[in-house]
Amino acid sequence: MLRMIAWVGRSVLNMLGEMGRMLLLLLQSFIWLFRPPFRFRLFIKQMEFVGVNSLFVVLLTGLFTGMVLALQTYYAFRMFSAESLVGATVALSMTRELGPVITALMVTGRAGSAIAAEIGTMRVTEQIDALTVMAISPVQYLVVPRIVAGITMLPLLTVISDFVGVIGGYLVGVKLLGINSGLFFNKIYEYVDFDDLYNGLIKAACFGLIFTLVGCYKGFYTRGGAEGVGKATTQAVVLGSVLILMFDYVLTALMF
Repeated sequence: MLRMIAWVGRSVLNMLGEMGRMLLLLLQSFIWLFRPPFRFRLFIKQMEFVGVNSLFVVLLTGLFTGMVLALQTYYAFRMFSAESLVGATVALSMTRELGPVITALMVTGRAGSAIAAEIGTMRVTEQIDALTVMAISPVQYLVVPRIVAGITMLPLLTVISDFVGVIGGYLVGVKLLGINSGLFFNKIYEYVDFDDLYNGLIKAACFGLIFTLVGCYKGFYTRGGAEGVGKATTQAVVLGSVLILMFDYVLTALMF
């Protein structure tokens, strides 16, 4: 019994310690964001890595998410003769919930893991120590551009995912299942407003901060050589995905 209590206590203390170090890393990043030198080339490079290189997977997942959603809602609404609401349901689901969350999870799996692996490799090969010796802040050079890229690019990817999801719903609902196209778009116009899209983009920006911060943190504190890099990469994806889902509930409760 005492061993179990001790194990729970150590786990809680370790979790609180990690949360504290992560918040300190975020605070340092915020401070270094406004201090010169401003390396705009690094920001552009990370925006390309997080945003442009994730475009294909976001297009693919957004399209099929909208198609599946339209297919499922059509068969459910047909029992109540409410097939005309399929378009509004797809649009609301994509803008409020599925667009930001699925985009964030996909980008976390693709870019978040790479961020942790890259910074983790630099840590175990002492490249981060070399930056410190050259009077270059590792936080400013490595962490800040990635966090800014996540915050700015994930909302843009979410807009693309929302649009493609609605197109996928249109293809299934109108072209495949025979819903009237006028009703499809009229219901979207009637039920979906700018606040739904705006709140979804706020979610996406928060998710972008979460997955880049987690990836940078896990990479920055990697220990144990190549094995440690592998563990840090796995932990970054798992922790980032879990935090995204947790904060999704909190943000949804506050917004809607």
